[in-house]
Amino acid sequence: MNDSQRFTKTTFTQKKESREKWVKVLLFMVTLSMALPVILLVSFLVHKALPVLSLNFITDIPRDLMSAGGIWPAVLGTIYLVVLSLLVAAPVGVMAGIYLNEYAKDNWLTRIINLAVINLAGVPSIVHALFGLGAFVMFAGLGESVIAASLTLAVMTMPVVITSTREALSAVPMSFREASWNLGVSRWQTIRGVVLPNSISGILTGVILEVSRAAGETAPIMITGAAASITFRQGETVYYLLGEKFMALSYHLYYTSMGWKVPDKLPNPETGEMVPMTQAALEYAQAFPYGTAVVLLGVVLLFNSVSIAFRYYLRTHRKW
Repeated sequence: MNDSQRFTKTTFTQKKESREKWVKVLLFMVTLSMALPVILLVSFLVHKALPVLSLNFITDIPRDLMSAGGIWPAVLGTIYLVVLSLLVAAPVGVMAGIYLNEYAKDNWLTRIINLAVINLAGVPSIVHALFGLGAFVMFAGLGESVIAASLTLAVMTMPVVITSTREALSAVPMSFREASWNLGVSRWQTIRGVVLPNSISGILTGVILEVSRAAGETAPIMITGAAASITFRQGETVYYLLGEKFMALSYHLYYTSMGWKVPDKLPNPETGEMVPMTQAALEYAQAFPYGTAVVLLGVVLLFNSVSIAFRYYLRTHRKW
């Protein structure tokens, strides 16, 4: 008797393998249905943005009513926002998460704070924008500026950092802490040397989400400092002071998509007379919003890639 005859599959085994196969196919189709729209969206944006996609589009300033040049002022403003909001939200959020998980007692006050943090994470961004307008622009006297918009984004994204920090710290087994305490190590030394190294990956997940949201939000910066257009002379170094208005990719995309129309004529640089746009300039202006969207996706992807690489480095260089 050969093996094929000795190990004949029963009807039950055949049905089980058939169900497994259909479940696998179903899960694959669900995954594909989620990935396909993203692939189609990115492909559509890149196709529409082809007339403007170049290094010059990223590093140049807008010229001729956005029928030429690039979006460097908006790119720089987005970098300002992400870095400044990250410098505020990340340390404050992580420290708050450490206190709530490692030091705070389980009482009614702590439960109220936890509930408030969870609810703040779901508050619409326009509400945070109104808070930023009242708290930072008016009450603190910062005016519509880079720092006011960055602080508004920091307040908006901080609940996500706090929540992810608490979840990451809670995932570290209590036996790790008890072993450290039994050796006479203090609570803070245990947190610094044992708990944080084993939870850094989860904490950085919240930071990555914070970076993505800070780069892509429009409503919080719309009324706290973002400008649709700021004039820079050709060859002038582009920079922003913390107390002045700025351009950002998200608001620039909103403006070019909703409140801006492709001009029919441009001023002649020599005579000042309005002359019809050339076909090349018209195509460039029409592709401008799509190019802005592609660059915004690229900036978010770049920040996320750096954060993920840093998280991977820390994960692979743990002490144990």
